[in-house]
Amino acid sequence: MIPSPKLALCNFIDNSTLLRQFALSHGFDGVDWTFSPANLPRTRMEERTLAKTISSLHPLEVRYHCFFTNTDLGDLNVEKAKDATRLFHHLCRLVSRLGGSRITVHVGLGRNSSSGLSWQRTIEGLADLTHLAGDLGLSLCVENLARGWTSHPDLFEKFLRKTGCWATLDIGHARGSAVVRSRSNRVEDFVLPHPERFLNAHVYHEETMEGHLPPATLTDIENRLRLLRRLPSCDWWVLELREERALLQTLDMVREFLSSEPLSADIRGAANQLCIS
Repeated sequence: MIPSPKLALCNFIDNSTLLRQFALSHGFDGVDWTFSPANLPRTRMEERTLAKTISSLHPLEVRYHCFFTNTDLGDLNVEKAKDATRLFHHLCRLVSRLGGSRITVHVGLGRNSSSGLSWQRTIEGLADLTHLAGDLGLSLCVENLARGWTSHPDLFEKFLRKTGCWATLDIGHARGSAVVRSRSNRVEDFVLPHPERFLNAHVYHEETMEGHLPPATLTDIENRLRLLRRLPSCDWWVLELREERALLQTLDMVREFLSSEPLSADIRGAANQLCIS
């Protein structure tokens, strides 16, 4: 039996005391802490301050998410690739020192296509980063994007297979990928044939130029939630919305779904019965 997932929110409130109060008052289980250039600690003092902030969020669980655009291990520019490698190695070590266990990264974030990236260098860099993370007690997860290599289920599968990394399924990105919109692929194709490698999910309806949008009704995301529910290791659902009303609206729908959805762990058999919206 797959247990109900933990429901997490982003660190969308700058004040950690208010973030903790908000999360606990609405029954969230954890915080998905996003690192970006704006909040990355640069000194030992800043790192100690961050450690105290993370500790103050107890009893909420904290997992980590990296948001660094145009920062790729496989950049064709050798110096940029080296800079990205140093950054992600530093982030893994930082998360380990913070007591974390999961860290999500991207391939091609901020790019409209994968031009400017080396496939082989990306594979080698991800494999090396996955190995480092493992030595530090972390599971490194790669998130699917709406554009680029990870927006194609067959290429996303190759990343998981060739690098040994884990995965985060973003159901909004999956819905918005060109191959799903053209109906040449289905959302469930992202999780086959490695459903056991998905540890986290990002939950919202769709991504637009204005950002992430919540579902208007449960029907908007119900089939995609049903798919997540069948992933045996995906126990962390991040409601990836940064506006309070949209977040709570989505929280109500997710809870409605979890309270009524019968569980089936047979993802491979069930996938053929789903028509994912």
